[in-house]
Amino acid sequence: MAKRILVVEDNDLNRKLFCDVLVAKGFAVEPVADGLVALDRAREFVPSLVIMDIQLPNVSGLDLIAEMKRDAILRNIPVLAVTAYAGKGDEERIRGAGAEGYLAKPVSIGPFLQAVNSLL
Repeated sequence: MAKRILVVEDNDLNRKLFCDVLVAKGFAVEPVADGLVALDRAREFVPSLVIMDIQLPNVSGLDLIAEMKRDAILRNIPVLAVTAYAGKGDEERIRGAGAEGYLAKPVSIGPFLQAVNSLL
C-alpha cells in the first residue's frame, strides 16, 4: 500500500508541483488548498506525512502544526513545513511548533524528495 501524504498548500502551482512529484514517486496524495479544512482532512485521510505551508490565508501553518501535535489522532504524523519566508529564527520557530522537517521555498525536487523520504 502506498504511503499517504497530505499536502496543505494554498498556492495552486506549488500544490500541483508537490502533488505531481509525489504521485510520480508512487505516493497516495491528498491536496488541500484551505488550511481551515486541513485538520479535518487529515483525520479522514490518515496520512503518513503532512506537508504544510506556513503562510496560509485564514490560519497560520504554525498554528495548524501545533494543533496537530495536541491531537491524539494526529500527533504522531510527521510534518514537513515549507515556507517562502525563511528568515533568521524561522526554522527554530517552526520546529518549536512541532514540525519534524523544514524546507525553504523555492523548493528543489531533490531536497524535497529527500526530506519526504527521511520523514517516512
